[in-house]
Amino acid sequence: MRDSLARRALLRGAFGAVTALAWLGPVLGQSARQGFAQWVQDFRPRARARGISDAAYDRVLGGVTPDTSVYALDRVQPEFHEEVWQYLNIRVSDWRIKTGKERAKEYGELLARVERDYAVDRYIMLGLWGMESAFGDVVLNPKHMRPIIPALAALAWGEPRRRSYWEQELLNALVIVERGWISPEQMIGSWAGAMGHTQWMPEVWLNMGVDYDHDGRISPFGPPDDAIAGTAQYILKRGRYRRGEGWGYEVTLPAGLSASSGMQAISAWHDRGVRRANGEPFPRPAEHARLWRPVPGGPAFLLTQNFNAVRSYNPADTYALAIVHLGDRIKGEGEFVQPFPGGERTPTLAEVQEIQRRLTAAGFDTDGTDGRVGRETRVAVRNFQRKVGLQPADGYAGLKVLARLRQGS
Repeated sequence: MRDSLARRALLRGAFGAVTALAWLGPVLGQSARQGFAQWVQDFRPRARARGISDAAYDRVLGGVTPDTSVYALDRVQPEFHEEVWQYLNIRVSDWRIKTGKERAKEYGELLARVERDYAVDRYIMLGLWGMESAFGDVVLNPKHMRPIIPALAALAWGEPRRRSYWEQELLNALVIVERGWISPEQMIGSWAGAMGHTQWMPEVWLNMGVDYDHDGRISPFGPPDDAIAGTAQYILKRGRYRRGEGWGYEVTLPAGLSASSGMQAISAWHDRGVRRANGEPFPRPAEHARLWRPVPGGPAFLLTQNFNAVRSYNPADTYALAIVHLGDRIKGEGEFVQPFPGGERTPTLAEVQEIQRRLTAAGFDTDGTDGRVGRETRVAVRNFQRKVGLQPADGYAGLKVLARLRQGS
């Protein structure tokens, strides 16, 4: 299995699926080929073959209890249905744009060095950092994280569909510990094993990581230097990022031209009547791009190889669009010219904070009023929607919910 495909399957639930059908864990655990203790012993030769000492193996797996709750998380579907405009509004939020601009100044020297060394535009890296960990918030405030060794051990032992993948990731984690980069207790992340500022799986940490702060070890935790540089290296090498080119353009289409996945020169698209939505000329007409319209009647885009490079980190077009759009907004560019049909504008930071305050006052706990829409806020919104009869009860903290909260007060 390609690591990018696995990454998409795993990370889609890393933050959203914190609760699940807990009864599934024991059922799947009982269906494993053998008891866990015996499996640990039988797995030891695989670890030795990867250069892992018996001492390190015993330290990591000798007393571990498998985290069988991950079985349900591996199967649970995303809890909140999101339209494309909602997905983008949540992730390209006022809070992320504001915080991203602050990080752009705070880490300007680091981002410039990474851009010089690994080609990837600094604003794409800011968009990815904001998307994956809210600019490191999961590192500083890891309340939704868990120890990954018990999680990976449970998956390698008892998850039958992708057992070989989980076994490899557990071995990669053991190699990381063997190299002295981190202790097993410090390895915390999502239920699927993604860790740190840019949510590395162990394979990415091991093979794409960079000791960019020159402290003698590679780590996605702590200062963001290693995480940002290693992720840029991933996008450059595995995504085949092209220095000095853009990710794409919002465009307008002539009547009768439908979206196509084929790549061709932007000049050829121009000859067919495709124009930039902002009215400016295409700066590099020789670049090749594909045409994509996420939703009929919504904005359309020409997407270049650099968009595909970002997409390699998690192969979903909407995910990649959120990253590059967040980067553009941090840089100072505006919203898309063509709105999504049926969509709302993105709530401001003050409006999200007002939603959180009013929900909390009404007895729906949002776990704070900082203007960030996390899981607790979405659950609170959904419960409020159900109580007052707002449909759909989708958990989206938007303008309709704010208007109803104001009405109720």
